[in-house]
Amino acid sequence: MPPEKATFSDLATATYCPRQLYYDRREDDREPPPEATARIDLAFRYPELRDMDDAELAAEPIDPPPAAYRAALERLADRPDWNALVDPARTRVLLEGKDARGVAHKVLGSTAEDAVGDPPTPVIVSPGDPPERGVWEPQSVRAVAAMHALSWEEERRIRRALVEYPAHGVVREVRLSVRRSGAYRRVLRSIRDMAGPPSRLSGSPKCDSCRHRTNCGVNTRSLRSLIGL
Repeated sequence: MPPEKATFSDLATATYCPRQLYYDRREDDREPPPEATARIDLAFRYPELRDMDDAELAAEPIDPPPAAYRAALERLADRPDWNALVDPARTRVLLEGKDARGVAHKVLGSTAEDAVGDPPTPVIVSPGDPPERGVWEPQSVRAVAAMHALSWEEERRIRRALVEYPAHGVVREVRLSVRRSGAYRRVLRSIRDMAGPPSRLSGSPKCDSCRHRTNCGVNTRSLRSLIGL
């Protein structure tokens, strides 16, 4: 019997902290919080957001000040794929790959049925903050999972994905590589082999904001104790 497919969400969580995924799976309700959903929805409202004044933008779940956010959207509008981002071929698409399944928030470009040019591009939308360069590792693994799943469905190689951070008006490219594919495979194996709680992350700042830290039993330390005050 083939192993159960991992979800894109499980892969991203396990990349961040395998033990967090273990406790997540023991909960009945794993829906994203409303504030995360509201930030993701920004990725489908760029033209509307560009036309808002400062007061209207300030009421939206964005992180930069309105003027800076509007400038970020103007930079996005200079991208050659701007039209595809604001009017994608498909939205919130459930992708069923060989090893993983999950939702690509957008798929840009043609499908296998009407392929006339470049392969389609899956897009993952993150409600969080972007790093200074590139994407965070959980989003990288999630993007690779989406590329492999779309490749499986389309029966052609997908080597490019995008990660959007719409609360900042930032879009980053993820190219398939040996390193990224290797990271994806390692996380996939760790999920398949997860029979009990993985080892704790000792002293990691990730633990401070984790909702499972009480059940997990990890010891967190205050900043004052860490610097010896």
